[in-house]
Amino acid sequence: MWDMHGGGGWWMISGWLWVILFWAVVIGLVVWVVGRLTGRRELPPGQERVTPQEIARMRYARGEISREEFEQIIRDLSER
Repeated sequence: MWDMHGGGGWWMISGWLWVILFWAVVIGLVVWVVGRLTGRRELPPGQERVTPQEIARMRYARGEISREEFEQIIRDLSER
């Protein structure tokens, strides 16, 4: 009754591998969706988050925006 006739064992192992792969994909998708919905983004090691004010300061320092534009950006961001 329990005899696999010499070859059924491989199909059982293959079936378990598919089940494990399926659940790994499901768990990975859940983690990805939760990360996207919470807005949490992981940065690579050694990289820091840059605030919008710092971006404005860098753009002003590079001459990409004028002093008036820089001051307006800082005012707009501080109103939040």
